[in-house]
Amino acid sequence: MEKQELAILNYTMFFFSTEITSSHISSDTPLFQRTKKAYELIADKVHGNILEIGSGEGYGLEIIYNESLNITAVDKASYANHKLRQKFPKATIIQQQVPPLTDIPSNSQDVVITFQVIEHIQNDRYFLEEIYRVLKPNGTLFLTTPNATQSVTRNPWHYKEYLCKELTDLLSDTFTKVTVKGITGKKATMEYYDANKRSVAKILQWDILKLEKRAPKFLLRIPYEIFNRINRRLLLKNNKELVNNITSADYFLTDDCNENTLDFFCIATK
Repeated sequence: MEKQELAILNYTMFFFSTEITSSHISSDTPLFQRTKKAYELIADKVHGNILEIGSGEGYGLEIIYNESLNITAVDKASYANHKLRQKFPKATIIQQQVPPLTDIPSNSQDVVITFQVIEHIQNDRYFLEEIYRVLKPNGTLFLTTPNATQSVTRNPWHYKEYLCKELTDLLSDTFTKVTVKGITGKKATMEYYDANKRSVAKILQWDILKLEKRAPKFLLRIPYEIFNRINRRLLLKNNKELVNNITSADYFLTDDCNENTLDFFCIATK
């Protein structure tokens, strides 16, 4: 089943999946700008050898890219890697599932970036151990992941969503120094997420058998994608001005990671 699921994911990743937010789909704007914000926060903090895990088409690397950086990008999707090679011909592009980081030497990276990835990793501890291995001494990991308390439905593509303490403890088991902050939204942005909660609740009221909670994940993945995409389009239709006007400036970093945080923004040092 794992190979079949991966094939489905590779096919849907850039043409359908709501797990990959797109700059080209208007209904994805709030989620795309939320992810973009994380890259803007680190743009002046990266240097030397940079490894990004889960690069997608590379819009994040475009934000941080400059000629002084030596970039390695890892993604499991063939379509993503094709795009990355076009955009970054001097970069090292590796197609593989992680962990492990098979082709990355130990103590070779100054910075590792992995945004909205760890929730998709079954063995999260091994994943972090591999990142630790490839980082140079005093190297830095930048990591984001959704706050479990903000999830309005079960995401069948996620192995685990984290609370602040869970994530802090997990990172602290491997890294020397860990700081966990939060990315949240301004008033208009949070209006979008409140509208999303109400919209999802309307959809779930038809789930009389509670399949969203009970059914095996692999059975839920395609229905989840269909209803999630429909939901985003409805939110755009009913809140067009709000959705289209959200930018990365409508998100901001806080020193707290609490139940109101949308994403955790983590900085860990080897």
